[in-house]
Amino acid sequence: MSDPNDQPLVIFTPSGKRGRVAPGTTVLAAARQLGVDLDSVCGGRGICSKCQITPSYGQFSKHGVTVHEDALSEWNKVEQRYDDKRGLKQGRRLGCQACIQRDVVLDVPPESQVHRQVIRKSADTRPMVMDPATRLYFVEVAEPDMHEPSGDFERLATALKEQWKVEAVTADPSFLAKLQGVLRKGDWQVTVAVHADHTGATPRVLDIWPGLHEGGLFGLAIDLGSTTIAAHLTDLETGEVKAASGLMNPQIRFGEDLMSRVSYVMMNPGGEKELTAAVRGALADLAKALAKEAGISPDLIVEATIVCNPVMHHLLLGIDPTELGQAPFALALSEALSLPAGDLDLTTINTRARTYILPCIAGHVGADAAAVSLATAPEMSDELMLVIDVGTNAEILLGDKSRVLACSSPTGPAFEGAQISSGQRAAPGAIERVEINPETKEPRFRVIGVDHWSDEDGFAAAAASTGVTGICGSGIIEAVAEMRMAGLIDPSGLIGSAEQTGTARCEAEGRTHSYVIYDGTDEGGPKVSVTQGDIRAIQLAKSALYAGAQLLMDERGAEKVDRIVLAGAFGAHISPKHAMVLGMIPDAPLDKVTSAGNAAGTGARMALCSVAARRQIETGVGKITKIETAIAPRFQEHFVAANAIPHATAPFPELSSVVNLPTVSFNTGGDGSGGNRRRRRRG
Repeated sequence: MSDPNDQPLVIFTPSGKRGRVAPGTTVLAAARQLGVDLDSVCGGRGICSKCQITPSYGQFSKHGVTVHEDALSEWNKVEQRYDDKRGLKQGRRLGCQACIQRDVVLDVPPESQVHRQVIRKSADTRPMVMDPATRLYFVEVAEPDMHEPSGDFERLATALKEQWKVEAVTADPSFLAKLQGVLRKGDWQVTVAVHADHTGATPRVLDIWPGLHEGGLFGLAIDLGSTTIAAHLTDLETGEVKAASGLMNPQIRFGEDLMSRVSYVMMNPGGEKELTAAVRGALADLAKALAKEAGISPDLIVEATIVCNPVMHHLLLGIDPTELGQAPFALALSEALSLPAGDLDLTTINTRARTYILPCIAGHVGADAAAVSLATAPEMSDELMLVIDVGTNAEILLGDKSRVLACSSPTGPAFEGAQISSGQRAAPGAIERVEINPETKEPRFRVIGVDHWSDEDGFAAAAASTGVTGICGSGIIEAVAEMRMAGLIDPSGLIGSAEQTGTARCEAEGRTHSYVIYDGTDEGGPKVSVTQGDIRAIQLAKSALYAGAQLLMDERGAEKVDRIVLAGAFGAHISPKHAMVLGMIPDAPLDKVTSAGNAAGTGARMALCSVAARRQIETGVGKITKIETAIAPRFQEHFVAANAIPHATAPFPELSSVVNLPTVSFNTGGDGSGGNRRRRRRG
């Protein structure tokens, strides 16, 4: 009998699920075997194309594998027939046809997932201050006169100057190519879109329509995250969001966290080109989808603003990010950047559209943090405000009117549901809320797409279409916090046995235990458990978050903060109580912990709608003090202390006033009573 360890290792992204399969196993069969969300309607006959996947090749230090060109079986006749008839995107394979021969990393794109992700980076509804860089102008242009010869563009420029005081415009050759036809069609009355930003650059005419154009003008505010990309199609006259959507960042197949992607580039010469092509293609697809959703012509999208962290910033621009992977973490460019959208291959909007990328703050504190600062304005606060934008890479700001500090902390993808045994992205069927009765130790939960709790009448019928498929980031955070409040885990994060906790839901798994939230195996569904490995992954993530915040508090000489603002997807979906029980955030009155929603996306919209906002953030980033967590001497000390739940030494008096955490200890041989003894930590 062959050794299972000799079998090929298959790793699916973005779920992070992995396992070994027999050589010759189809990708679709491997996905089903490992519980990966890969669609198929035709039963593997190569007809429906629902099971498309994208293999990645090269060295992946994050996963500990090198993927060779022969990792999958050769392209076959069924795939060729489908490609001839309907077309497959470059690099795609059909999962029902491609067979696994050697270790391989496979990306499941959103359209191939049965349960499509719910992008939670929705736009907030705050009114925008409207002062856009691109505006519409209706002008009457003088007709040509043989006695006073001049070009049509020169007379258009004169009309803009005389009628609107818009001075000395310029235009691209592609605009000049359509100018004369439109002028004559409009009988010398036309509407033009003119881009004039805050830099003092020569105004640029982007497009022209005959007569009075009443079809509107639009821009994209893009939050380019490590894990998800969200975009808001915004009316440049009113600030209203006409459509919002998002998708997974396809770079995930090269590494779930930023340093994994930097490592991929370092180990695979030219790898940055692959990463750049992947993310630019995703932006183009997203822009096209938003225009279709809003029912507008893509030509009406004439601007885009983009916020992102430094590594994503460099990869979007086609810059090798290697320098960001090592001290002193040097950026190739930190200033704001204005450039043609075509330079970023954003070809699914107006061909003359302009793009504005917000400035980065430092080597590990990017334009996304700048956007969060713009949206939350800590520099205007009388109270000491802590702003945490939780994601794969957390952005943290601390400040008030006197001074603002910023840092970035590498939390990893656990908060997104990745690297969790039953974890998945936020999608219909994913557990997103959890409560555990501290007396009975019985759980109840809610899943995305269903309004009922699992113990309420009507849940089964309501969940029939979605099923219970796994647990997403907000669900795992609440589950771990609830387990701590119910006495199922001790302060060190150790899960107790059935005997220690008094519930059979705590099942033995080797030398550790897991807690079963849902068991659907009798109906062919999944068993959703929280394992000891899951607890450790969450501890590592939350410890990095807390340690980053504590470093900023050290710098300010602050023992506590007055107000905490949670930004990002988690800001809207995690209760302050659960975040504090877990120890994600420092102690504070719970009514002083609020949500700012997708603050980075809001900052991007503010910059899209207002040139004054662009001036404000470009000036503001220079006044922010940057703290580098990677080289801060006390980061490791804070990190280790923050491993405990909620914390090894911090007393958390505000939390203690509303939550009574059980005093339990599940050390080897303990009975769960444990007293106040705590395991000695190695530091």
